[in-house]
Amino acid sequence: MLRPIEDHVRLKGQSLPLNMDDDFDNQPCYLLEIDFFRTVYASLRTEFILCLWKIRDDVCYGKAFNYTPELKKFSKIYLNYEDHLFSMVRNFQYHVDTLVRLSKRSDDLLWLLEHKNSISSNSRGYLLMKMFPEGKLDFVKQHKMLIDSGLSVEFKNEEAVGYGVLREWFFMICQELFDPKGSLFLACPRDRRRFFPNPAPVDHWHRNYFAFAGRVIALALMHKVQVGISFDRVFFLQLAGGVISLEDIRDADPAMYNSCKRILEMDADSVDSDALGLTFVREFEEFGSKRVVELCPGGNSIIVNSKNRQEYIELLIQDCFVKSIAEKISYFTHGFGDILYERGLQKIFFQSLELKDLDLMLLGSGEAVSVKDWKEHTDYHGYKENDDQICWFWEVYSYRRIVFSTF
Repeated sequence: MLRPIEDHVRLKGQSLPLNMDDDFDNQPCYLLEIDFFRTVYASLRTEFILCLWKIRDDVCYGKAFNYTPELKKFSKIYLNYEDHLFSMVRNFQYHVDTLVRLSKRSDDLLWLLEHKNSISSNSRGYLLMKMFPEGKLDFVKQHKMLIDSGLSVEFKNEEAVGYGVLREWFFMICQELFDPKGSLFLACPRDRRRFFPNPAPVDHWHRNYFAFAGRVIALALMHKVQVGISFDRVFFLQLAGGVISLEDIRDADPAMYNSCKRILEMDADSVDSDALGLTFVREFEEFGSKRVVELCPGGNSIIVNSKNRQEYIELLIQDCFVKSIAEKISYFTHGFGDILYERGLQKIFFQSLELKDLDLMLLGSGEAVSVKDWKEHTDYHGYKENDDQICWFWEVYSYRRIVFSTF
């Protein structure tokens, strides 16, 4: 019976009201069943809360995992129930973090990322990393190899291997791939660490470089390596399936941004007097020659005025920052998806992040390390927090910070 109710909600495009007495004539015939499942949802919710309260009890882990898919189904059926479910999730951040941390890939928890603002950054991080295959780093073997998606690197004529060498390799590869001289990506004028695909045409074979760049970035994220580069907002939004607006191009192209702002702020009479001398075309240089592209059919004969200037700017942005790089982004996302344990998750991956989150993962933080925060988020394997060796470590580290801060 649950399936017909789900179909009813899906076809009507809206959730069912809590009060079935409202608009009775337009309600489906199985009102009693609907009310019954509402009661079932309330019971599941109560059991789920009890499991969250007792999350330290191993028996409750399995129960909580079993409840989440059913709660997801029911919450989408009734009006405002989904919001109610995630308000409950926000009240049990620590418990949900523990639940997510102990989950397996087979557990249906990725749907939590649809409500990324309702779960903690820790939970988002755990769920995002579960999109990558489980890798093992083997630094004993003295040659380049791939083991269970884990990557080990050795430089020619050097004996050193390990995480430091792997990090250096990722850094060098990314610096080369994203170097503007290579024409694949452009750096933002205001922040040379941020990049977006070069709108200029590239050779057919060069498209595969974008797929390779996607794989490299995915592997760097998988191995938690900071590579010294990050993405501009126009690049990040398209990876996440977002819409590009004027404010989003501020860093990528300050000149175009300022020009468009002036057009919007100009007096309407001045614009209508054709003081701008603009039509719905985009002019740019390609291989040393001038090229003109119409922003819409017949754009060459459509004069920009006060009524259509907003549309002109939107079409200009779409042509310059969306259409011109769409194919390159497609290759990049395809390469990124090659590394994930399941193809098709790449859009969800970027939708689940804010740009500042990706910056931390690829660039790191420029802030000083907080020892308190580090302690709170440290997992000990084979040791306990109050073991002598652990206490000595924190004492030595704190002492070193005090000593070096005096110089």
